Amino acid sequence: MTASSSIGKEAGNWAAYHRRFLPKLLAGAISIFIFLLWAANTFNLGGSPRRSSGHLFDYLGPISIKPPSISAAAVVSLPPIPPPFPNSWISPFNFLNYSSILLSRWLAPGGEPCRDSPTDAISIPAIDSAFAASSTVLLLTSGDIHEFAVTALEASGRPRCLGGDYFETDLFGPSWKSRPPIIDLGNGSYILRLQVHPRFAAHDAVFTFSVVLLFRSFDGLKLSPDRFSLRRELRRVNIKFLPPHPSTSLPDLRLCRAADFGLPAWSGRWTRHARNDSCAVDRAGRYRCLDPALPCELPWCAGKLGSLESNGWVYSAHCAFGVFDAAAAWRCLAGKWVLFWGDSNHVDTIRNLLNFVLGLTDIDAVPRRFDRRFANPDNASEILRITNIFNGHWNDSLNYLGVASLRHAPFRDLIWGFFNETGDRFPDAVVLNSGLHDGIYWKSVRRFAAGAEEAAAFWEAVMAHVRSRRPEAPPRVFYRTTVATGGYARDLGFNPSKMESFDGILKEKLKARGVLTGGVVDEFDMTFPWHYDNRCNDGVHYGRKPALTKWRDGQIGHQYFVDIMLVHVLLNAFCNS
Repeated sequence: MTASSSIGKEAGNWAAYHRRFLPKLLAGAISIFIFLLWAANTFNLGGSPRRSSGHLFDYLGPISIKPPSISAAAVVSLPPIPPPFPNSWISPFNFLNYSSILLSRWLAPGGEPCRDSPTDAISIPAIDSAFAASSTVLLLTSGDIHEFAVTALEASGRPRCLGGDYFETDLFGPSWKSRPPIIDLGNGSYILRLQVHPRFAAHDAVFTFSVVLLFRSFDGLKLSPDRFSLRRELRRVNIKFLPPHPSTSLPDLRLCRAADFGLPAWSGRWTRHARNDSCAVDRAGRYRCLDPALPCELPWCAGKLGSLESNGWVYSAHCAFGVFDAAAAWRCLAGKWVLFWGDSNHVDTIRNLLNFVLGLTDIDAVPRRFDRRFANPDNASEILRITNIFNGHWNDSLNYLGVASLRHAPFRDLIWGFFNETGDRFPDAVVLNSGLHDGIYWKSVRRFAAGAEEAAAFWEAVMAHVRSRRPEAPPRVFYRTTVATGGYARDLGFNPSKMESFDGILKEKLKARGVLTGGVVDEFDMTFPWHYDNRCNDGVHYGRKPALTKWRDGQIGHQYFVDIMLVHVLLNAFCNS
C-alpha cells in the first residue's frame, strides 16, 4: 500500500468518525454551555438570582444636578444620552394580557430570600448617586421624557427579585400636578417616567417629586388590606426644569375626538392658568374664585376656564378638553338618551351636569336608580333622557356587590328592560363602571376576574341584541374608571392599588368582547393627583354637592371641581364624534 493510499484511507476513516460522532459531541458541548450559563445566572456572588431586567439603564436622557447656591460651572452632569422619546407626550405603560400577567405575578411562589423578604426601601441610581454628596436640586430639561430605573430593596439593602409593590408617585409645582407613570417589571425592577411641558418650567419654579410605598407584594389586593398599608415616603426630590433642547418641540394638544378615547389608560396632568389667593368658600359652599367667563388658555383647554370653579386648574391628557356652556351642551344632548351603570359617583356626576352645565339648578339630588327626562330651561322642546342604574347592589339601598349584582336575575332583567323598549329605542351612550363595591365583596383578585368575565359576557349579550335591532347606530359604550380613593380610604378594601388592578381587568374583558365601542374615560388618572388627602373628596366621592359645612378634613366647605372636570370630559366623549 502506498503512502498516499494509506493517508486517503485514514482520512476516510476520520470523515466517517466525524459524521458519526461530531453531532453527539456538539450536542454535549451545547448542553454543558447552557448549564454553565444557567449556573452563572443563578449562583452569582450575592447568592440570589439576578433580576432579568435586560440590563436596564439607570437613566435614559439628559440629566444634571446643581446645589442651589453654587455656580453653573460646578454643575455635575451625567454623560448626555439622546432622549429616547423625542418630541412626544408622556404616556402610561400599557401592555397586553393584563389580567393573566397580573394573576401570574400575584400567584408567583416565593422560596428564595429575594422573593420572600419585604420591600423596605428603593434605589433610583441616577438620582441617588447625584444626591449622595449634599442636598441638591435636580436639573432636568423640560419637554423631554426622563426615564429612570427603580429597584426595590429589602432591609439588608439587597435587591428584591419579585414585584407587586404599589408606589404612589407625585410631581407637583406651582401650576402643575401629575402622576408620573411607573411600571412593575415583575422582578423587583420598575421604570419611572417624568415630563413637564416648557410652558410651566419658569426659572424660579421648583417642582417636588415624591414616591410613597403604599402596599408591598400585592398586599393592597387582599380582602382586608388596611393593616398592611405603609404610606412610607421613600423619596422627596426638588427638581428644576430647564429650557428644552433646541430640537425638542412637543406637539400642541388638540381637542379630543372620538378616536382619542380608545386608549385604555391615560397619563395626564392638571395645569393652572389663573389663581385668586384670597378666594374663600361662599355661603353656598362654592369656590367662585374667578370670572366665570375667563377663557381657557389654548391648547390646554377650550371654553370658559372660570366655569370649572377650580381656581384656575384644568385637566388635559393626550388631548385637551372643551369646557361646555349650557347652549353647546344642549345642542349636543337634546333628543339623546344616556344610561349610566356603576357606583354612586355617577349620582354626583349627573347632578353636577344638571346643576353646573345644563342650567337645572333646582335639582338638589338624584337617586341611585332613576329614569327621567330633563327639559332645557331655555327651550322646553329640548329633552335629555338620563337613566342611572346603581350597581353597588341589586337592592339600591344596600352596598358592596359590584359586578356580583348581575348574579341576581331580577336585576339583570331590570337592565334588559331598558334595551327592550317598544319602537327599538335604545340609549345613545352608555357609561359603565365598577370597582368600589367590588373591592369589599370579592375575596381575591382571581375571583374578581371571574366575576368581571361574567359581567363582560352579560354586556356583550346586551349590545349584540341592540346591534341586531339597530345595526346602523348602536350605542357608544364607555368605561369610566374608578376614582382613586382618597385620604383615609387609601388603606381600605377599595384602595388605589386594588381599584387600578380591578379597572385593568374589567376594561380588558369588556374590550375583548367588543363592548367598549366608545372607549375609556380615565377618572382614576384624573383623581390620582388629588387623592392624598380629603380636600377634594370624602374618601370615595369627588363630586359631593357644595355645602357650607364642616368637611371630613375639618375645614368648612370642600373642593368639587375634579368631578366638574369629569362632567366636561364626558361631554367631550359624547359630543366630539
